[in-house]
Amino acid sequence: MPEIKLCHEIKEIGKEAWNQLCKTDYPFARYEFLYALETSGSVQPKTGWQPLHLLLQDNGINIGVMPLYLKNHSYGEYVFDWAWADAYNRYGLEYYPKLVTAIPFSPVTGPRLLTQQDPKPLLEMISHSLPQIAEQVQANSWHLLFPTDEERNAVQHPHLMHRKGCQYQWFNKNYADFDDFLATFTSRKRKNVRKERQKVIDHGITHVQLDGEDISPEQLDQFYDFYRMTYLKRGREAYLTKEFFFLLKELMPENLLLVLAYNGDQPVAGALSLKDSTTLYGRYWGCFDEYDSLHFETCYYQGIDYCIANKLRRFDSGAQGEHKIQRGFEPVETWSAHWVKEVGFNQAIQQFVDEESEAIDQQIEHLKQYLPFRNNEN
Repeated sequence: MPEIKLCHEIKEIGKEAWNQLCKTDYPFARYEFLYALETSGSVQPKTGWQPLHLLLQDNGINIGVMPLYLKNHSYGEYVFDWAWADAYNRYGLEYYPKLVTAIPFSPVTGPRLLTQQDPKPLLEMISHSLPQIAEQVQANSWHLLFPTDEERNAVQHPHLMHRKGCQYQWFNKNYADFDDFLATFTSRKRKNVRKERQKVIDHGITHVQLDGEDISPEQLDQFYDFYRMTYLKRGREAYLTKEFFFLLKELMPENLLLVLAYNGDQPVAGALSLKDSTTLYGRYWGCFDEYDSLHFETCYYQGIDYCIANKLRRFDSGAQGEHKIQRGFEPVETWSAHWVKEVGFNQAIQQFVDEESEAIDQQIEHLKQYLPFRNNEN
């Protein structure tokens, strides 16, 4: 019977041991990404993210790892459970701390259990061990966020609830170039996109795409100022520290794409994405001054250009944003799974999840009507 250990730092497991179990080039599961979060101070107990990574061993041999955090808030998850926490509070119960298996600040579907074995029996074992793990760290719930479909179907527990979400993604249908992609649009929607791209040109703004190895320290410094400004405009500090981005550049440059927008020689905006062999993941954006259509060009159209040129199959543009629909990003389902210790709340949460799921199904079908493609016309 495999043994489950809790590790308070990813360094306790180590780069070689972690990455040996990672059979994908999905960048968010790599040791380097999670290590950068912890080492930079972006993820630590002071920010409400206490690492408690699961290490599975069989006779002392590592057979699986899973990112896990003990949290005292719900920030940076993108599967919103504030209403659940509020309901607990109204009944005089403690919702926090909670256990979260997720990639911090990254609402990106991908593997959460890393193993070279069949993951199903290991996930079943983990899910049935939830009460003991929660009791050990005095947590009141466990939340598995943005797992793969295989993982979601494998986790089993009498009180485990599956929750549906919606995101918007672009799919490369072997387009030769951006115009080939636009040729699939209706005439009116095609004109709208061209107008947006032309507005950026008329502002005198040009864009540069930089793979990780080509990003200079000065450019990364400038990007971080843009990124931080997006939070300061809302009266908050940025989730991620500057050191985090410099560690990404040092440890996994092959997974980075930086798009910088220039007005003459002056940088005015930037978007940093991660990538693997099949997918571009739009992650971080910022600017000082607002220009009409600059966000769409920097974050979406430049990414589509890059995907087509580099034959990537998909562009995962991140959470939220129905405005992406008319620009060719299709609504897709996302999933999470939730276990709560307080059995009395199961029925109420399950009813919430069921009603929400039905609403999301309706939302997705409704949004599909607004896709810009010619074959989508009634």
